[in-house]
Amino acid sequence: MSKDEYGVLLYYKFASITDLNSLFSFYHSNCNSLGLLGRVRLSPNGVNVTVGGLLSALEKHIEAVKSNSLFQGTDSKLASSHHPLNDKVAVECGFTSLSIRVVKELVTFSSYPLLNPLEVSNAGRHLSAAEFHSVLQSARQLMKNGSPTDDKQLVLLDARNLYETRIGKFHAPSVETLDPGIRQYSDLPSWIDDNSELLRGKHVLMYCTGGIRCEMASAYIRSKGAGFENVFQLYGGIQRYLEQFPDGGFFRGKNFVFDHRISVGSSDTSIMGACLICGSSYDNYSSRCRCTHCRILVLVCDSCQIKSDAYVCELCQKHRMDFGSIPSVEDGELATVLDKNDLKTVCSDSKISSQLPSRNAPRKLRILCLHGFRQNASSFKGRSASLDKKLKSIAELVFIDAPHELPFIYQSCTEAKNSCAPPSGQHAPPPENCKRKYAWSVASDFGGKVEADWKIANQPFDPLQYQGQTDGFDVSLAYLKKMFSEQGPFDGILGFSQGAAMAALLCAQGDKLKGEIDLRFVILCSGFALPLADFGQKPINCPSLHIFGSDPGKDRQITSHTSRYLASRFEDGCSVIIEHEFGHIIPTRSPYMDNIKDFLRRFL
Repeated sequence: MSKDEYGVLLYYKFASITDLNSLFSFYHSNCNSLGLLGRVRLSPNGVNVTVGGLLSALEKHIEAVKSNSLFQGTDSKLASSHHPLNDKVAVECGFTSLSIRVVKELVTFSSYPLLNPLEVSNAGRHLSAAEFHSVLQSARQLMKNGSPTDDKQLVLLDARNLYETRIGKFHAPSVETLDPGIRQYSDLPSWIDDNSELLRGKHVLMYCTGGIRCEMASAYIRSKGAGFENVFQLYGGIQRYLEQFPDGGFFRGKNFVFDHRISVGSSDTSIMGACLICGSSYDNYSSRCRCTHCRILVLVCDSCQIKSDAYVCELCQKHRMDFGSIPSVEDGELATVLDKNDLKTVCSDSKISSQLPSRNAPRKLRILCLHGFRQNASSFKGRSASLDKKLKSIAELVFIDAPHELPFIYQSCTEAKNSCAPPSGQHAPPPENCKRKYAWSVASDFGGKVEADWKIANQPFDPLQYQGQTDGFDVSLAYLKKMFSEQGPFDGILGFSQGAAMAALLCAQGDKLKGEIDLRFVILCSGFALPLADFGQKPINCPSLHIFGSDPGKDRQITSHTSRYLASRFEDGCSVIIEHEFGHIIPTRSPYMDNIKDFLRRFL
């Protein structure tokens, strides 16, 4: 390689960093003086670097890094490449400027960022490219020091995203390969949880692009304890493997990379990818086509790009059946093209099509909002207008009515002087002029038949009435499944009062609702736990934000200790609590609003 050539350098290092300011200054000074562009991420737990520049400058940077004892043993991956053009690929990959940022995590491993941090020191054993190849070449070959010994117990696990595995992956005929098919790396822990039995008792060989994602993922698998001890990872990732085996070895296709090169192949020019629309062989992401809904990269060949600019990825097709299937091209002719107008026609609910972001818009979190007892979607939306406005840049709130319609009632005391009934000569407004009220759970004596006129409540208002409203969960559950199918997917649920109790019950179902109601988080405001068996004794494992009044008596309907008990039912380290000095409301003042945004940004 000529030192005047352009190149790309990748490396990471997990280490305890006590002085981030000094390290930031080093990178700022060194990279700018050498003319390096790209991304530098610093955290208290280490560094993750992808930069480009002249090879001679990159080599000087490596020498400067090596002079710091902090980076002892760092694997620096240096490769020559073409110079990045000032196009959308270079801009999107961050190779038109130098970005140095201090972050909490080097890689966002989990949609459950509140769980106890992983010990990377517990990561799987590193296998060199040659060792990794040897295991695949002879899966029955014994290896020393606790290495894989039985091909029937050996599995390959790809720790990358779906758009990466589309264009290249390892293939060994004698070894089972697991491709999680995830949209983003933070979805991998959930996949591991849901498929742990595929890994239990096995020798797991993991791989990713450069190695850093395997460090986190292998530690997560090993943290599960007995039956998950034998985890191994390809040191240096696919990049080091292809350097060692330029013909590709057991790797087929191309290695997706997060810089202006887009992908790196071997001497084997075979194509693994296929056009999303017509199915022809294709593996070029340079056009940066994305799913119209979730924004994941998709493969669309040049011919199909001319005919349409709206696409629905495999995952959205799978989980949003209302989009229908992607049209195919037969005999060189496009039978039907799914453009933006088609999307609006195909969707069974116009609300869904209106949610589709523009081609370049960042994806917002979609949050389903569940109102309280004797409310409706309209009133809850009105009461939440300030919250909706302040979250509009990061979240879209979707409000729905509960399934149990309630009768119109008014309170009337038995003593005339305390009567709460309409004064003589006055009447309650006609029901047709009033908006119906709904509930997620009802009392056991609720008949389900709603009368057309007002009636007097059969007893005075009881602030503890919610404790007896324990019926109707099955009806509400079926209704919410229908809502998720028709209007989903949703990232999370925001529930208020009885709506929070309903959301908590959904979380308590665990894996029972997998594939029907998938939640990344819940926000429970003035929540309480319904005394149902679904809560059981097992802690609830779902990231949760609990918002309630801090002082007893501030919330006259749901006491603080009631909401605090609900928070305690969630797994340690999996919940955040915001206590405020107000009553039965969702506070939108600072610092409460800032705390709500901080929680949600973890899932962007």
